[in-house]
Amino acid sequence: METQRTELGFAAEKIAGEFLEKRGYVILARNYRKPWGEIDIVCEKEGILVFVEVKANKTAAIGFEPELRADRKKMIKVRRTAETFLASKKYADDQKWHLDVISVSFDKEKGAANIKHFKNI
Repeated sequence: METQRTELGFAAEKIAGEFLEKRGYVILARNYRKPWGEIDIVCEKEGILVFVEVKANKTAAIGFEPELRADRKKMIKVRRTAETFLASKKYADDQKWHLDVISVSFDKEKGAANIKHFKNI
C-alpha cells in the first residue's frame, strides 16, 4: 500500500512540475525536507517564490478531492518549512513568496490527469 502511495505521489509531483513549467514557472527544488515538514515543489515566476503542496488521488471522487487534505495543520507545516527555505538560502526579508496547492486526480478511463491549481492560499 505504501509503495502505491509513494508511486502515486511521485507521478503527481512530476505532472504538477510539468504543469508549472508549461506556465512559465522555473523549478528551483523538489522535495525540500526538514524534520517538521516537506515542500513538494519550490518554484519561481516573475520574481515571486512559490512553495507548492501537491495532493493526489488515484481516481476522482466528489467530496474526496485531493486538495481537501491540504488542511490548516498541513499548510502551517508547509509555511514553516518555506520560511526555513528562505532563511537557509539567504533570501532578502522582502522577498515575495506564497503557498500554492496543486490537486491531481487520475482518470483511468480517459488515461489522463485532472489538475487544479490553487494560488496564494
